[in-house]
Amino acid sequence: MEFLNGLQPSHDLTYNDVFMVPRRSEVTSRFDVDLSTADGTGTTLPLVVANMTAISGRRMAETIARRGGIAIVPQDIPLDVVARTVTRVKAAHTIYDTPVTVPPSMTVGEALSLIPKRAHGAAVVVDDGAPLGIVTERDGAEVDRFAQVHEVMNADLFTVEAGLSPRDYFDALATSHVPLAPVLDGGTLAGVITRKGALRSTIYTPAVDPGGRLVIGAAVGINGDVRAKAGALLDAGIDVLVVDTAHGHQIKMLSALPLVREARDAFAERTGRRIPIAAGNIVSADGTGELVEAGADIVKVGVGPGAMCTTRMMTGVGRPQFSAVLECAAAARDAGAHVWADGGVRYPRDVALALAAGAASVMIGSWFAGTHESPGDLRFGPDGRPYKESFGMASSRAVANRTRDAAGFEKARMALFEEGISTSRMFLDPDRPGVEDLVDAITAGVRSSFTYAGARTLAEFADRAVVGLQSSAGYDEGRPLHASW
Repeated sequence: MEFLNGLQPSHDLTYNDVFMVPRRSEVTSRFDVDLSTADGTGTTLPLVVANMTAISGRRMAETIARRGGIAIVPQDIPLDVVARTVTRVKAAHTIYDTPVTVPPSMTVGEALSLIPKRAHGAAVVVDDGAPLGIVTERDGAEVDRFAQVHEVMNADLFTVEAGLSPRDYFDALATSHVPLAPVLDGGTLAGVITRKGALRSTIYTPAVDPGGRLVIGAAVGINGDVRAKAGALLDAGIDVLVVDTAHGHQIKMLSALPLVREARDAFAERTGRRIPIAAGNIVSADGTGELVEAGADIVKVGVGPGAMCTTRMMTGVGRPQFSAVLECAAAARDAGAHVWADGGVRYPRDVALALAAGAASVMIGSWFAGTHESPGDLRFGPDGRPYKESFGMASSRAVANRTRDAAGFEKARMALFEEGISTSRMFLDPDRPGVEDLVDAITAGVRSSFTYAGARTLAEFADRAVVGLQSSAGYDEGRPLHASW
């Protein structure tokens, strides 16, 4: 990346402070762009779902991996739960969505609470593995909550067979004028396919492990028996191990990383597979170099830019994210490693700018919180708008989860020092209520950025991008108007 006219900034920059200048390009189509990363995670999109309890769970991990990214399970989750999550994600199909299934005797009220868990908006009524019908929110409207789903389901079931091409699935659904269909394999329910899902399967390449199964990562902290925890996560089948703490450039991190590397190397010796280690968070070249030297293959960059983070207001500590990524990516590149830009993205442009600065992937948290796939139940505000609750990982809510096994006195002491927002309403975008809808918007913008730069790969983009500085007025000029002036 180079700055326009060779002008070097005299101060640190955030994403809003910069813009990208178009260059002569021979890349004429977004579909000529390859967004595969080179950080060893197996992802075909440079998107990582942040290891936040309110955002990254089984449904999110499965869905994002199907489209090419990866989700990181938070460190607060018990190891046995992580193992079950990994098993279920690995068992998920790379094309078909995992259906919400309900028995015919389930009440309508129970079914309606489960349907929003998936963006396709339906549950399959199943008996002994065979689908009997489909039930949607519309079917349950103005119906007694204690009625059973077999009374309201659509039994006129259109199904498709497993093993068809995505185009065949799309044509079958379009011809029959149905938005989705159960996929049957020998009469047994194998998944569901939607028209959009079929289309997306022709655009995205799933992120899979060497065995062809969807990828998933998990985080571990720097306290306790780090080596044993890392070993357990590796044995569970994770594809990237994230050593995570708010202040990554500290002695406990530098002591923990060699232990994690020992566990990783022992696992590689047994299995022949080397799992990448990510660690953070840092914002300086010095921090990057030390973490790489201690054992990190990927360094997480970002202190304070997240939507749920109050670190900068509480402590004055942090750094504008664009400059942090730019400096740390250069240091990582010199050391043969990679960086993830963690936090601070609100628009597709921010993702593109992080990649231009040299990030191998961009970690997204709160932006994905307001989707069907994030953990937690769908709630409704006084105006009827649906939302999910989100919270910071240093907030009182997260600290309470993390210290649930601590003695009362120690737990009370730790509760005195909390940062981050404990409850925030992340409203679902009516036009993009699912995480795949957001991924569509992000990748459309990022692919277009590549065509403007004349780049077909992430490496070419980081090399060819020309970035200029702008005032707040310049940033406002680029914002669309949603109403006339």
